[in-house]
Amino acid sequence: MAEVIIAKEKMDFTIDLLITMVVEEIAEDSGKESKDILADFLCSKTGKALYDKETRLWCNGPSYIAEVYMEEISNK
Repeated sequence: MAEVIIAKEKMDFTIDLLITMVVEEIAEDSGKESKDILADFLCSKTGKALYDKETRLWCNGPSYIAEVYMEEISNK
């Protein structure tokens, strides 16, 4: 099967949308402000891994990514 090439702009948009959904889910579950969660998420290993195309974390849904992030911060 041939590898599909996705334009950088489309990939970045997809990742940004995933981050929005992840942050909203975490905010709803935790009762914290989205803006506070966003700043922490973007600096986290999970947030950085989303932008690393090699990890393919971006292929997962927002609930899975939120779980990965919550596990990351619980291990600190």
